[in-house]
Amino acid sequence: MGHTTILSLAFFILALVAFAGARPANFLQDFRITWAGTHIKQLQGGSAIQLMLDPSSGCGFASNKQYHYGRVSMKIKLIPGDSAGTVTAFYMNSDTDAVRDELDFEFLGNRSGQRTRSKPTFTFTGRATREQRVNLWFDPAADYHTYTILWDHYHVVFSVDDVPIRVYKNNEGRGIPYPKVQPMGVYSTLWEGDDWATRGGLEKIDWSKAPFYAYYKDFDIEGCAVPGPANCASNPNNWWEGSAYRQLSPEQARKYRWVRANHMIYDYCTDKPRYPVPPPECFAGI
Repeated sequence: MGHTTILSLAFFILALVAFAGARPANFLQDFRITWAGTHIKQLQGGSAIQLMLDPSSGCGFASNKQYHYGRVSMKIKLIPGDSAGTVTAFYMNSDTDAVRDELDFEFLGNRSGQRTRSKPTFTFTGRATREQRVNLWFDPAADYHTYTILWDHYHVVFSVDDVPIRVYKNNEGRGIPYPKVQPMGVYSTLWEGDDWATRGGLEKIDWSKAPFYAYYKDFDIEGCAVPGPANCASNPNNWWEGSAYRQLSPEQARKYRWVRANHMIYDYCTDKPRYPVPPPECFAGI
């Protein structure tokens, strides 16, 4: 390969990284503390962090930039032992009041010996929250697990260790709204939610067990950073828009059916008291 060709290839790779958004190096470079900085401790030189909840406060952090399509993931180790009433969240949010878009992982605390629940939820175009709840099939406090949100022009996919647990397809052609207009930042919080989080608020936080800790590492954001190139979000050559990411693979689809059959404990589509007439996306192969 000639010298000129090598230089051209190098410039192409650098341009591609700048265009589609590089992975964050660590917490210090790509995130900011949004509240209660005294409750967030940086570990391993900023490559990992500890969040703390005690009677005085929870805490939270957010990405420095917003992103328009892409994939975000973090490895999280949740609160061990009796965590009833606590909520650990990892989500994307447009941070707008009038019409808010949000893609949300919430992990609801539990009494010791009970299953930890994940609540993958989406809210967008001013609509009510569309919630499902999934019992995790492992102990999320024993070790780190990878939680991922993929958002492209074809669907939104929530995954745990590469196992899809929630899919929302783009069915705009059928008149069903889909998040596409607003970029979203990446957020995480640890906070008190004992008025609703565990058994509908029946199980309260046992503050004698405080402080509560959750741990994060391996922050990964690949997407169209905003501000950035205006045409990035519409670029069909972004890797997350490729054919391999436009639908679940046969293996992913098999795992997704397994989750829904064995671990999903609540689905808004079947909640007749709340939705006497199920929302239209419930009939569109979500």
